Amino acid sequence: MSVPKLALSENTEAVLGKTRAEAVVVGTVQGANGLELAPGAEAVDAALGGTLADVLRTLGATGKAEEVVKVPTLGKLPAGVVLAVGLGKPEPTREQVRRAAGASGRALTGTARALTTLSAVDLQAAVEGTVLGAYSFTAYKSEPGDAPVSTVDVVSPAEGSAREHRATLKAATAIAESVLAARDLVNTPPNDLFPGSFADRARKLAEGAGLDIEVLDEKQLKRKGYGGILGVGGGSSRQPRLVRLSYRGPKAKKKVALVGKGITFDTGGISLKPAANMDHMTSDMSGAAAVLASIVLAAKLKYPLEITAYLPLAENMPSGTSYRPGDVLTMYGGKTVEVLNTDAEGRLVLADAIVRAAEDDPDYLIETSTLTGAQMVALGNRTPGVMGSDEFRDRVATIAQATGENGWAMPLPEELRGELDSKLADLANVTGSRWGGMLAAGIFLREFVAEDLPWAHIDIAGPAYNSGSPWGYTGKGGTGVPVRTIAAVLADIADNG
Repeated sequence: MSVPKLALSENTEAVLGKTRAEAVVVGTVQGANGLELAPGAEAVDAALGGTLADVLRTLGATGKAEEVVKVPTLGKLPAGVVLAVGLGKPEPTREQVRRAAGASGRALTGTARALTTLSAVDLQAAVEGTVLGAYSFTAYKSEPGDAPVSTVDVVSPAEGSAREHRATLKAATAIAESVLAARDLVNTPPNDLFPGSFADRARKLAEGAGLDIEVLDEKQLKRKGYGGILGVGGGSSRQPRLVRLSYRGPKAKKKVALVGKGITFDTGGISLKPAANMDHMTSDMSGAAAVLASIVLAAKLKYPLEITAYLPLAENMPSGTSYRPGDVLTMYGGKTVEVLNTDAEGRLVLADAIVRAAEDDPDYLIETSTLTGAQMVALGNRTPGVMGSDEFRDRVATIAQATGENGWAMPLPEELRGELDSKLADLANVTGSRWGGMLAAGIFLREFVAEDLPWAHIDIAGPAYNSGSPWGYTGKGGTGVPVRTIAAVLADIADNG
């Protein structure tokens, strides 16, 4: 993971005269009469004789969101190029700034040093977007190509103190780095990231952050009765694990449990998936990656909370030892589940971990996974579905929208519960209907949540992995969703209980 070094500068005028940057980033917006310069660009425009907006209009720039146009400075600035990036409509939101900064971060590839003025509009969003947009995963390339921008000078906003700006820079950088840590895990190929190696990585990160960690192997899982994790992972030669991490912050008043699905590769098992796009199933551990990154972030930022995180890790493979459609699994805690589809495996490993997490007596439970293809049918590839107890679900969804990860609250209709009835066991792992698949999965998970525990599940089946073209601060591959949502929810609980 390569992260740009960020240096805070008090104002644009002071840094322009002595900058060693190769490029200066300014924002543009779609004004009533065409392109206009965003706040923060004034000193750059003055150095160019007040002609920057006219030059950009002549080049056809409009200020639309994520539009990138490069203008040579012709020696009028120490930097050789002005990179104008579109924010879209005037009075841009934090997410508009974040996406524009991401587009500039991608465009600065191959640049050693840059100066951004987008931070004058919104410091946190500019920092997050720049770091996230500059990300690339090249660990397996023999020729990585041009390196991401290595240093970015960040101009301070006019409002606020230097101390506040430094604190914002530190927090925004930590949040972005945690998203990148999750992306790295998701992008690691499954021959190198399997339950055992994932647990090893979790241990290394935990030790670096001062977290306590416990790892249960297949023998311990069997002894303690984790039937869901063992059933899903039984078909692989690489046996499952359950990782428990714990953090206790200063003056902790609330306890939060985090659970993230960690299917390091999902073939569907005996209910085999189609071959097309099965390679995307390297991302089926995105929930575990996000939870691991989030608890490490909480330790870095010293959230005043007590947090436990559970990562149920398994590889869902077809073999002579695989679990089958028709099997009945006894889950951790004693409930029984009839397996009707081995490709509905995430809810099985999550159920074990949810019951175990409740034994820690948390005040809140947040869990996340690439749970259902139905999430993409309902909400598309960029909008997570948020299910759970009504009040906490709505709180998480609202916070997700504020972070730019755009979670959307979804119901758990009672009439769907009957479709999970089983003729053999306490419940089945799927319904017999194609309708409401995401909601049925949420109802299944609810069966394992302790009574009266405020709970939210974030289904990131589509948002966790971008198989299309880069956009904003999101490149191809793992996205790191929903690290920023979990971090913001934890911060909200720390502040408001």
